[in-house]
Amino acid sequence: MIDTEGRHNSTFNRTGASRCALAVMACSALLPIPAHADDAEAAGKKSDRDIVVTGSVPQDYVVGAQGSTARLDLSLRETPQAVAVITRAQIEDFGLNTVDTLLRRATGVNVDSAETDRTYYNARGFDIVNFQFDGIGQPLSYGLQNGQIDTSIFERVDVVRGATGLLSQTGNPSAAINFVRKRPAKDLGGYASLSYGSYNEVRGDVDVNAPLTEDGSIRTRFVGSYQDGDSYLDYYHTSRLTLYGVAAADLGPDTVATVGYSWQESDPRGVSWGALPFTNADGTPATYPRSTNSAQPWSKWYSLDRNLFGDITHDFGGGWTGKVSVLRRARNQDSRLFYVYYGEVDGETELVAYPGAYLDKLRETTLDANITGKINVAGREHDVVLGVNYGESRLVEQESIDADAIGTPLPGNTAFEGSFPYPNWGDYSVTADYTTKITSAYGLIRLSLADPLKVMLGANVTNARRTGTSYDTPYAFDKTRFLPFAGLTIDLAGNITAYASYATIFSPQVYLTADRSNIDPLEGETYEAGLKGEWNDGKLTAAVAVFKTREDNVAESIGFDADLGQTLYQGVNARSHGVEVDLAGEVLPGFQVSGGYAWTDIEDDDGNNARAFIPRHTLRMSATYTPQFLPALRMGASARYQSKIHNDYIEQDGYAIVDLMARYQVTNNVSLAVNLDNLTDVKYWTSLQWDQAYYGAPRTVRGTLGVSF
Repeated sequence: MIDTEGRHNSTFNRTGASRCALAVMACSALLPIPAHADDAEAAGKKSDRDIVVTGSVPQDYVVGAQGSTARLDLSLRETPQAVAVITRAQIEDFGLNTVDTLLRRATGVNVDSAETDRTYYNARGFDIVNFQFDGIGQPLSYGLQNGQIDTSIFERVDVVRGATGLLSQTGNPSAAINFVRKRPAKDLGGYASLSYGSYNEVRGDVDVNAPLTEDGSIRTRFVGSYQDGDSYLDYYHTSRLTLYGVAAADLGPDTVATVGYSWQESDPRGVSWGALPFTNADGTPATYPRSTNSAQPWSKWYSLDRNLFGDITHDFGGGWTGKVSVLRRARNQDSRLFYVYYGEVDGETELVAYPGAYLDKLRETTLDANITGKINVAGREHDVVLGVNYGESRLVEQESIDADAIGTPLPGNTAFEGSFPYPNWGDYSVTADYTTKITSAYGLIRLSLADPLKVMLGANVTNARRTGTSYDTPYAFDKTRFLPFAGLTIDLAGNITAYASYATIFSPQVYLTADRSNIDPLEGETYEAGLKGEWNDGKLTAAVAVFKTREDNVAESIGFDADLGQTLYQGVNARSHGVEVDLAGEVLPGFQVSGGYAWTDIEDDDGNNARAFIPRHTLRMSATYTPQFLPALRMGASARYQSKIHNDYIEQDGYAIVDLMARYQVTNNVSLAVNLDNLTDVKYWTSLQWDQAYYGAPRTVRGTLGVSF
């Protein structure tokens, strides 16, 4: 489906699967949820920092190690790039049930939701288009997220800011988002919850870990969640079912095999395509009640997303480990949408209708094989990573329109009354059919030049190819690039490390220009330097980073083409630089924090302010406290602030959103929790990236009953 911003999307017909699965969830909503295992344990090994929590909600806001940057299990302090981690504890504490709500807590990340079910992410002034699952980059298809990804299946989410082309198939100076899936542990355990909140929102979660053998050499984990509810927006109703199963087996003392499958069905109704115009017909700024929705009650965006993955890890001995991973994704979408825009009606400017129906089918396959190990040179031990990656995706989109309905005038307030009749859709026709293939080989060596000094040198050779058409226009490219990377860390004291890194940028784009050709790939380079520290035996980490980035061929909208049904773009050059501060972990006994501050300045080649819809200052901070004298109580607050932004139509002042939480452990196995979001009931636009958006949610509350074993 071509959207108003020039994107494509779709889906197939809804079946009765969700109703059957809902019955299963209703029966299992009172079952418990499991141990929250970490990556090293999932591979059959445990580091000193690994803590296996069985039958309880996790507590920590910091991780001991992560491999999202280099395939090496490095601590945050050892990593020469800025990294923010949203742990399972923070997800549970503040009810971050979707990726959108989660990423709004990540330092330096901005979530642009110009529509109810389609989202853009940016960091350091540029769009985030690199997404990984368990550290494996995905083929390039869109630069946005369709629908809401449920977070119930993830142990944590790593956000590596800056260019990460070494492992991400392509390099981009914004960030890479790595979704780390839950893996089975060797202990029996579980945790379940049932919540109810504002606008009749009901949610049930279940997470059960079960070893199939006495020694846990074969182990399984099942996760399920179901959410259904109305909204503060007129006509908008959400329904989402997520199921996930994973099994791991020790094939020997040195080999672990894992296979898993996730299934998510979403069927939101009253979804927006585009949203509320920022101006009235005469160009003056427009205001609306917060509940106003440009969608129709019949509009929908059904999506079925299935993911099958498997990996096998083998310890060769001598510090050498090999891993082969395979991922297969199948997504189908079926949408009936309604867009409003200003058109000419009898010589007057007036809102008019643009309904459209779309189907799309996306199939992705990704393979990654790598080996990591240690070599001894000049009496010192050094780390080595070598690997190859191949990704292939095919997207087929179909469109159906009601030609008689397009351009229908919407006088007065009829654009927002939900009274537009269901269109008489015609036959579907193929509007896009293209295949993308990305092949890369990567390597990295981490040299230990001295006890305090480590140097990382690496490179990635990537070939990205696309063949096919979009709206009868050739939609193809074939680009090969060499992407070098360099980084170093220097221990300055017992708990402080200085670092610096350099990375290159290369990312083919999916936008069309006015002459219907593809915009050239993003290219450029980024520099970063900073200080990192850890205290309290690694339970508290902090970092400050400065960065400078040059990016050429940034896609900039030049307007909506009503005849084509999409927005067209031009490539512009942009520069950004800024400062970021991260803080995570246990400040005092029982006092956990996570978040940070980011300042970004974005300019074009002439030094003018660019991409002004991105806030220059953002602050994200979450904190919880468990009193030592009352360990059954956990209470906390989460705040996010962004500075003033504007576009060609309106200006939005800076604002802050504050959320509160409290949880009480009634018994060893039963807890009660309450979350209050948007405490001060701030009214704000969710995005200024385009010429339309909608208002964010008002004050909401929900209560949760949790049961563990």
